[in-house]
Amino acid sequence: MTEASVPPSIPYKLLQEKLLNFLMEDVGMGDITTEAVVPANIKVEAQIIAKESLVPAGIPEVRALLKLIGAEVVDSVEEGVEVPAGTILAEIRGEGHTILMAERTLLNLLMRMCGIATATRRLVRKVEEAGFKVRVAATRKTAPGLRYFDKRAVVVGGGDPHRFRLDDAILIKDNHIALVGGVEEAVRRARSTASFTKKIEVEVQTTEDAIKAAKADADIIMLDNMTADEVKETIDALEQGGLRGKVLVEVSGGVVEGNILSYAKAGPDIISTGAITHSVKASNISLEMRELPSGV
Repeated sequence: MTEASVPPSIPYKLLQEKLLNFLMEDVGMGDITTEAVVPANIKVEAQIIAKESLVPAGIPEVRALLKLIGAEVVDSVEEGVEVPAGTILAEIRGEGHTILMAERTLLNLLMRMCGIATATRRLVRKVEEAGFKVRVAATRKTAPGLRYFDKRAVVVGGGDPHRFRLDDAILIKDNHIALVGGVEEAVRRARSTASFTKKIEVEVQTTEDAIKAAKADADIIMLDNMTADEVKETIDALEQGGLRGKVLVEVSGGVVEGNILSYAKAGPDIISTGAITHSVKASNISLEMRELPSGV
């Protein structure tokens, strides 16, 4: 993870509110299995264990969720530092009833966040080891309700979160352009109303529109669903027109681990991919528990 990759955070109470909603969705009117089988007031310790190598992400969320139910994390690994299979990610203490009640919610969130951080780290490392100075970014293709957690996991993995919401920056897409009659007009309208604090990015599918966007004073040009060869041709055209230094160039659409180096070689500043959030494989993580001896 680079020095600039500082995971975002929200006020602790807001985080707990989000986590409480997740827990309520799973608990319903109560954990009837635990209530029927496990005696009340049993004190336990539990270990959260990585069953495969992964990049830990979501440790603060685990701490906050457990605090809500009166349990605690007594030890944990550092986020963002890759660990091998078998690593104990966190050690927990609390009442058996409450930890069993929260187990699946806790693991689901942790598995997803670790999966995203691990997938992001693979892409970042692949690009860096090949010698390319291109930023790997996420998209807004996240599950509703999970965007904060998904984006935070991307940053823990060393990636860039891109926009969190529609009000972060102006991103003019194909349907915006279709409704106003062209790239230049879309950028003109955006520039006439946007605050100086907001960047203007334009999504284009052709070299011609990329040049139009740069000449219209866009800050960022997103080359959408182009092949790596088409990206190279477009960046070369911007260079030849004296426009490359005026804009950041982002590549997006169809980028996966198998082709990311082809796109990086073409020379963009940013490569964004929805695959690290919308199609991520959750990491394999388990929770194992035992009763604490009396008096501990």
